[in-house]
Amino acid sequence: QAQLVESGGGVVQAGGSLRLSCAASGRTFSSYAMAWFRQAPGKEREFVARITSNGDFTYYADFVKGRFTISRDSAENSVYLQMNSLKPEDTAIYYCAARDVNFFVRVRDPHEYRYWGQGTQVTVSS
Repeated sequence: QAQLVESGGGVVQAGGSLRLSCAASGRTFSSYAMAWFRQAPGKEREFVARITSNGDFTYYADFVKGRFTISRDSAENSVYLQMNSLKPEDTAIYYCAARDVNFFVRVRDPHEYRYWGQGTQVTVSS
């Protein structure tokens, strides 16, 4: 059974950094587009970043441009999110997601993604 497992969350002070990891198992996700979403308490799940299967194309939400970097290692069947210059408003549960199509219109829509991890909590203190 295909499974995505996130790790790397934690508590960090504003201005600090964290690196989230998402390990895939049960199938090879090398041909899948991978994405990160986040959900803060009382808010809807929102798109953070996406990377294509070969890593050639990335796409970010405006609020993380220049601060977050998505990457992947197909050999490790993993995707990463390097988060720098963290702000208190970045506090949320971060989820990894996958879809078996690289290019589609509603990249930011969580309903477009078939596989999801259980999430990892990121808390940024002021």
